[in-house]
Amino acid sequence: MTTMQTEKNKYPFLHENKIRYMRTLVQSGFAVFCLWGGYRFYLFYLWGTGRSEAFVSRPPLVEAFLPLSALLGLKRFVLSGVFDPIHPAGLTIFMAALTIGLLARKGFCGWICPIGFTSNLVEKFSKKIKILWMPPSWIDYPLLSIKYLLLAFFAYIILLKMPLQQIESFQKSSYNMVADAKMLLFFLNPSGLAAGIMIFLVLISFVIRNFWCRYLCPYGALLGILSFASPMKIKRDMQTCIDCKKCEKTCPASIHITRKTTVRSADCIGCGECAAACPVDDCLTLSVPGRRRVSLYLLPAAVLGIFFLFWLIAVTTGHWHTAVPPEVMKQLYPSLANLPHP
Repeated sequence: MTTMQTEKNKYPFLHENKIRYMRTLVQSGFAVFCLWGGYRFYLFYLWGTGRSEAFVSRPPLVEAFLPLSALLGLKRFVLSGVFDPIHPAGLTIFMAALTIGLLARKGFCGWICPIGFTSNLVEKFSKKIKILWMPPSWIDYPLLSIKYLLLAFFAYIILLKMPLQQIESFQKSSYNMVADAKMLLFFLNPSGLAAGIMIFLVLISFVIRNFWCRYLCPYGALLGILSFASPMKIKRDMQTCIDCKKCEKTCPASIHITRKTTVRSADCIGCGECAAACPVDDCLTLSVPGRRRVSLYLLPAAVLGIFFLFWLIAVTTGHWHTAVPPEVMKQLYPSLANLPHP
């Protein structure tokens, strides 16, 4: 066995394509599930607005797209011990994502988030037609700060300024009860400005890799900060590294891995593709405290295990489905456009 022996030969389960295919399979599974949930919610919305007589139960997973509601719910839960009865699934998913960030880096972004999956597909297409562009540092670093500024803004408004009584009042409001339907209308009938922004974000993502995730997502910023406490880290052996930069070429977060001995970057999404792409045995490895090397499979196992554990607990304890009866939503849906923000 030579020093240059590859991971592919000695550890075939760590072969780059297998890790990549596994991540694609997991991500696509969640994406299809989200699309299925979105379609069912649309059918529920048609029933709620009287445009269909067929009743379809409201899928709780749509609450995953109400992150600000989840942040409000988390603050209320911490201060009062009351679990959000209006959007409990949203709070459950948010708490699962935070826990994943603490234990398995930004694994929620790398293995579950459907927006991250869409960004990956766009990136692959752009690579094939060779239009990807990496902004120089003097552009990249200022742009990286935007998501942290957005996170700081929301943290200030919700965590620091909103008292518990105001949060409880908001959660009980008619506006909050139908926030998911207002979100649906935002995408079905966007304003000219909103449509222009969405088109811009889509188009620029074909040129700049993972534009939304890298520069604008405040929740990705939050998970990145939490990931500094994660016991899982990618480590590089400087003695055996041949500086081929295959790890950097495959890294979805564009991290300069060959400049580090331990990847602690807040942008690391825990995909493991860098270690799988490395052609040198034991050069890039996943490690945990007390173990120099562990299987890369530990990352997705931890991510999925934590996520489904939270889901199972929520379902068995009655904290997954909303307490708002469908009939109440049906009464509120026809007046969606006229419901003011409290």
